[in-house]
Amino acid sequence: MAERTLSIVKPDAVAKNAIGGIFSIFEKGGLTIVATKMIQLTRKQAEGFYAVHKDRPFFGDLCTFMCEGPVVVSALEGDSAIARHRELLGATDPAKAADGTVRKLYGTNIERNAAHGSDAPDTAAFEISYYFSALEIQGR
Repeated sequence: MAERTLSIVKPDAVAKNAIGGIFSIFEKGGLTIVATKMIQLTRKQAEGFYAVHKDRPFFGDLCTFMCEGPVVVSALEGDSAIARHRELLGATDPAKAADGTVRKLYGTNIERNAAHGSDAPDTAAFEISYYFSALEIQGR
């Protein structure tokens, strides 16, 4: 079933000039980029996006990290896009990620792991609408 998910190329991967390599993995993996843009998050934007984690011990460090440089946010579309995207990303810890996955190739550690992906349909809907208006998304 075709669905949409949000992807973020995090500041560490943007700094490594890995955007094209990451997009290539997504496209070769059957996902289509239907919206994308590079932005510099403010602290308030990062805190709003990650609000679900506000009581977790890593929240402050995560928000600081996400503001340290530009990120590339994208809406991806494809059959079972959420699960497929997460498979292409690999395990959260790059050391445990499968060969050829985004995090294995471009991640440094569990905190600087190159990319973010939505984990469920409700999350994906919220996350996509956080960064994109309906007019910015190209439908198929």
